[in-house]
Formats: sequence, C-alpha cells, structure tokens
Amino acid sequence: MQTHTSTTDPRYAKTIEASKKVRWEIERDIIRGRRFDLSQKFLPDGLSMIDELADVLSAEQQRFLGQVQGRTYANMFGLVERFICAKILELSREHWLGDQTALEALVRFSDEELKHQALFRRVEGLVADGMPEGYEFAVSPNDVASFVLGKGTWAVLALTCHIELFSQAHYRQSIDPAEGLSELFKDIFLFHWKEESQHAILDELEWLREDAKLGSDAERDTAVGELIELVGGVDGILQAQAQADTRYFLRTLKLAESGPLAERVGATVLKAYRWQYIVSGALHPHFQKVLGTLVNEPQMGRIQAALAPLAYAVPGEKMAKAA
Repeated sequence: MQTHTSTTDPRYAKTIEASKKVRWEIERDIIRGRRFDLSQKFLPDGLSMIDELADVLSAEQQRFLGQVQGRTYANMFGLVERFICAKILELSREHWLGDQTALEALVRFSDEELKHQALFRRVEGLVADGMPEGYEFAVSPNDVASFVLGKGTWAVLALTCHIELFSQAHYRQSIDPAEGLSELFKDIFLFHWKEESQHAILDELEWLREDAKLGSDAERDTAVGELIELVGGVDGILQAQAQADTRYFLRTLKLAESGPLAERVGATVLKAYRWQYIVSGALHPHFQKVLGTLVNEPQMGRIQAALAPLAYAVPGEKMAKAA
C-alpha cells in the first residue's frame, strides 16, 4: 500500500521544523517558580486603553484595572483555544490516509493548543492567588466551543486565522516593546507567540483548502454569513465580560457602580476588548489580504458593514493616524 509522506505545500513541513525548535514546557520554561508582582502592569496601554482614563483614575487604579484586563486576556485565549483545538483535530482526519506531513503538522498544532489551555489555567490560578476575590469569567469555554463549532468550517477557520494573527501582532507590537510590565506576564505571551506563529500558517493553509471545496457563490455567501454570526457572538461575549470586569473593579475599590465614572470605565473596557479580540484582527493586513482573495466585492461589503459599528474601537493614537 502506498504511503504519502510529502505535501504539495512546503509550509506544512516548515511549521513542523519550527515547532520542534521552539518547543517549551509550562513550568520549566515559563513559570519557573515565579508569582505575579502586582506592583507591575500586565497589559500595555495600547491594548488596555487604560491611558484613556488617566483623567479620572489614579495611577494605582489604572494599574489594577489593567491587571483585571490582563487576567481576562489570558482567560480569553484559553477560551478560544478550546474550539480551535477541536476544529484542528477534526480537520486532521482528512489527512489520516493522505498527506502524513500535513497530518503531523496538525497533530502538533492540536497538542500545542492543549498545552496552551493548560498554561492559561495555570495563569488564572496564579493571578487568583494574588488578586482580591470576586472576579468572574462570565463565559463557558464549552458553550462557546459548541456555538462556534456549529458553524461551517470555512467560517470557523476564518475566525481562527484572525485570532492567531492578532495574537502575534499584540505580542510583537505592544507586549514585547512595552516597559514596566510584569516579566512573568511578558514571558507567558513570548512563549505563546513562539508557537502561535506556526499555527497562523496552518490556519491559512487549511482555510484555503476548505475554500477550494466551495462550489458556488451561494455556498460562499452562506460561509460569509456564518463568519458574521461568529463575530456577533464574540462581541456578545465581550459585552458580558466587560460588564463583569467593570463590576469587579468598582466593587473591589469601593467605587460607585452607577454614574458617570462607572459608565466611562465600562465603555472604555468594552472598547479595549473590542479592539483586542475583533478590530485588531480585522484590520490586520495579512488577514485582509487573504480574506480579499476569497470573497467577492458584495461579500466583503457585508463583512465591512457588520464591522462598522465596532470601527471606533481603536487606540487613540491609531485613530489619529487613520484620520
């Protein structure tokens, strides 16, 4: 019986090589017996948008709100990696009796995503040890995974590619160059970035492979509609978590839970979350490039119209440059 050992696209093999080189372990390479230093920031201002509240919150209050956001940031990655891992395992089936290089690449991908979920559970435990009680992560990873995986593979891979790309951009452009951040927090996302770099390549390859299966504009219209539904679902999650995090912040610091300050904090947290998890990925040049090759002009118009209400959610500096 013939065994397939090569792939038509050399990028599958390249991701395997890179995966072997950057392989890391949670305790040995990242945690190393450390705890979080709560005198330090977790997220840079370019992600948290905390600087937009500098006129109403003290430096200590800003730092704590940023730490709340950083806690949610880690939990959100643990959340999305639940459905990403499940989808990649599902896709690997299509390579079982075919391209063994592609199969190995996807198996490594899923193994790393399982490790990432364990990492972010570990992070949550460490943060919970140091921060006041009362924090809530308002969404169930399994419920979200069930919703996402109920959509077609094209839409799920589009969302996944978007996530992998923005996770890299966040690290390279914001977290890595930032000064004064928790060294442990920075290390967590350094090592996460090292493996996500391969995942983004595989997401794109599998997305293109899935796109080739679509036989008509009607099928692609349906796929685009499902992607829009997924983005709407993500935004619903962000709204719920922004409310939960704002409530935790205000209660912990014994600030009024209603009124102008509460409204402004809540709006800023939601804006930051929309930037972090939707808009920064939608604006990523490579995501726009790939998506632009897969959809026609009316379909792209539908996507842009769905994203239009979120277009405000960019950091102030970026908004100024775009104007």
